[in-house]
Amino acid sequence: MLERFRGVQAVVMKPLARALLRAGIGPDAVTWFGTVSVAVVALVCFPLGWLWQGAVLVAVFSCTDMIDGHMAREVGRPSRWGSFLDSTLDRFSDAALFGGIAVYLLLSHAWWGWLAAALLGLVTAQATSYVKARAEAVDCHADAGPLTRADRVALLVLGTLLAGLGVPHALEVMLVALAAGGLLTVVRRMREVRRQLVGPGEPRRIGRGWRQRSRARL
Repeated sequence: MLERFRGVQAVVMKPLARALLRAGIGPDAVTWFGTVSVAVVALVCFPLGWLWQGAVLVAVFSCTDMIDGHMAREVGRPSRWGSFLDSTLDRFSDAALFGGIAVYLLLSHAWWGWLAAALLGLVTAQATSYVKARAEAVDCHADAGPLTRADRVALLVLGTLLAGLGVPHALEVMLVALAAGGLLTVVRRMREVRRQLVGPGEPRRIGRGWRQRSRARL
């Protein structure tokens, strides 16, 4: 959803990227700083019940996820290592965000269903990334579905911000939406990859040989 606003955020992020480069700071350092900052905020502020404060800080530090990419493009050498590092550290950020909220719900003695929604949101967030990575490993693309990582972070920030400001059930509703949207994204991406690997005119065979399986172990 937020992908359509790339042009708008570029207007803001490019000057910041250039300023950091002039200061001698590299894209990898920004990636590490953003991940560690988001993780610390999520695992400290959310369990303590500092919801709106944590939401604001997460929103600020999450901007590094856009800045590092602009920095790499500014110096004319976006690298495969940088992309790998960014994607890997994003998984830790996602785990910290959902984990911090799950701990908050647990300490607040919330209904178990809300905790289950938070955990399902975490699982689908990781699965979404995994499906995309495995698709690219077999020369396919997997971009279908309503939620990208930017969407997930934005919705989490919005839910915790509204909850911290006293809006009833804002966080719980957002967690259910994230769990459902994440599950739908995974299913749609799996179907998208299957269409690329099993063409409409290809016969569907039953048994072990109906498709090729990657033997790679992660």
